[in-house]
Amino acid sequence: MSARTKARSRALDILFEADQRRVNAETLLDERLRDSESRAGNNPYTATLVRGVVARWRDIDAALTDYSQGWTLDRMPAVDRAILRIGAWEVLFNDEIPDAVAISEAVALATELSTDESPGFVNGLLGRLAEVKATIV
Repeated sequence: MSARTKARSRALDILFEADQRRVNAETLLDERLRDSESRAGNNPYTATLVRGVVARWRDIDAALTDYSQGWTLDRMPAVDRAILRIGAWEVLFNDEIPDAVAISEAVALATELSTDESPGFVNGLLGRLAEVKATIV
C-alpha cells in the first residue's frame, strides 16, 4: 500500500469521525497530530487532505449535491460522504494528483469500506466531476 493510499485512509478516518461526532474535522486532525500514538501524523498528505477538504467544504458539498442525481448528502452513507469529499477535493482542487488516480483511490476505499453499490456510485459521481471541473473551479 502506497504512502498516499495510507494517508487517504487516515484522512477518511478523521473526516468520518468528525462527521459522526459533529465536530470540525480540522480540529480533530489537530488533536490527532498532537497525540503521539496517532497514525495521522505519519504522513503529511493526511493533513493536506483534511485541511484541503475543510477549506473547500462548501464548494465540494455543492458540487457533490449538484451532480449526485437524486441523492442528497444526508441520504448518502457517512463513509461515502467522506470518501467523496476526499475524491472531489483531489479531482477539483489538487493538480498534483491525476483525476484517474484520485477516482481509482476513492473507488478502492468504497470497495473496501462501504456497500456493494458504493464503488459504482463513487466512480460515476467523481467521474462526472472530472468531466465538468472546468465549470466548477
